[in-house]
Amino acid sequence: MKRIGLIALAALALTACDKGDTFTVKGTIEGAKDKTLCLQNKTLRGAVILDSVKLGEDGHFEFQAKAPATPDFYQLTLDGQSINFSIDSTETVSITARQPGMGSNYEVSGSDNCEKIRQLALKQQALQQNVQTLINSSSLSRGEMADSLNRMVAHFKEDVAFNYIYQSPASTYAYYALFLTLGGQNIYDRQNANDLKAFAAVATSWDTFYPESDRAKHLHNTAIKGLTDNRIATAREQQMAFDESKVVNTGVLNLELADAKGHTHTLTELKGQVVLLDFHVFSTKESAARILQLRELYNKYHAQGLEIYQVSLDADEHLWKQATQALPWICVYDPNGASAVRYNVQTIPEYFLIDRDNTLQKRSSQIDDLEKAIKGYL
Repeated sequence: MKRIGLIALAALALTACDKGDTFTVKGTIEGAKDKTLCLQNKTLRGAVILDSVKLGEDGHFEFQAKAPATPDFYQLTLDGQSINFSIDSTETVSITARQPGMGSNYEVSGSDNCEKIRQLALKQQALQQNVQTLINSSSLSRGEMADSLNRMVAHFKEDVAFNYIYQSPASTYAYYALFLTLGGQNIYDRQNANDLKAFAAVATSWDTFYPESDRAKHLHNTAIKGLTDNRIATAREQQMAFDESKVVNTGVLNLELADAKGHTHTLTELKGQVVLLDFHVFSTKESAARILQLRELYNKYHAQGLEIYQVSLDADEHLWKQATQALPWICVYDPNGASAVRYNVQTIPEYFLIDRDNTLQKRSSQIDDLEKAIKGYL
């Protein structure tokens, strides 16, 4: 009897562990008899089907799936309609919907995050309907229509930012809000300085609470890319001029930027060496692999005359200083992105090759094999 009791306890423990590793979403979809309802995980790489069920007369369904290690997004789909929701861990979410149009005709319970996502989905649908009504209006001129559309979207963004994103930036509904779309385009634009503040707020919170999650890293990189692009765009708008005579005389657009110790380095002082001019952002996930590649090139060819002049466009100067402490080449910091404007940098990373005469020869798009190109100029 004692042995049987131990076996029973072990079985119960295993069952509890199994149950503890799952979440449940259940409910009913009225008016959907014989229709197939699917549960999907909305990953950063696309939707993944986890389970499906053919609905009966009462429309009841219940799905169980492995709980995510960090908050993630899911959806129920049926006949082209979808209901989005999030799962934090091992919770149970109940959804009651009606067909047709279940994507806008449903209730949810068991999760405040899911309820807020429902509210956001309905706001998004209302915005789409209002925009379509505006477009169909024949009484407005093109200019009046554009002004009305801009006011409509601005009001929507202000409402969502104030009442959802900034209310709880670490929540899944704040994350969800950032990626709402209108006509296939993101409503919140990371190129927009005000919108970027919302991205930064959510990214900072997710970095704090879920630092190892793919979504936190995605948000972080999105915010950093937006900050970098904004700084470059601002510098371009200021139309920062350069002395064209220097281009004629030296064959290169000269840069004068300081390293972490405050020492100024120019490109023209490197005449006599082959220079790899590299524009970089250390806070991106691609940075480590790029630095390893540059280390290999530097170690092999520095003694033969290769120098690397690396310009950081990071928004975080402290992070740049920490990241470049052990790097042997010239690492400088551009606080406003002006150097990137002068070299028409559109993407990061970007690099250029300058020969021993201090003449700019090629940019990355013209180089198939970087090592081979460097050896050719050495």
